[in-house]
Amino acid sequence: MQYWLLKTEPTTYSFENLKKDKKTNWNGIRNFQARNFLKQMEVGDTALIYHSGEQKSVVGVARVIKEAYLEVEDWVQVDLEYVEPLKKPVTLAQIKSCNELKNIHLVRQGRLSTMPLTKEQFKLIYQQSLLKN
Repeated sequence: MQYWLLKTEPTTYSFENLKKDKKTNWNGIRNFQARNFLKQMEVGDTALIYHSGEQKSVVGVARVIKEAYLEVEDWVQVDLEYVEPLKKPVTLAQIKSCNELKNIHLVRQGRLSTMPLTKEQFKLIYQQSLLKN
């Protein structure tokens, strides 16, 4: 199983939309590197959903239920299903302050919308949502 972080603008499609819809096609990705990452996703992979814009935080977990398939021309999409919200959002500031996460794509390539995580990176972010302030 692989782990991913997927960014979305909550005013376009939020994690709450995914919760309500139960599943969705993850489309509209128009960056070559992000597209190539979408092509690597497999059924059963787990993704953290990150709200960009004003929120700038990881808010929930989704699972890949359909591997990459054609959206338009050379662009692909995957299908995701809702898994669970995080206990509390994990902000970009929290991620940047964690030494073990300083080299993830989210920090190094802030505009990239689809990116891999290691199992350890996924666990670190997830566990931060469980910590009390």
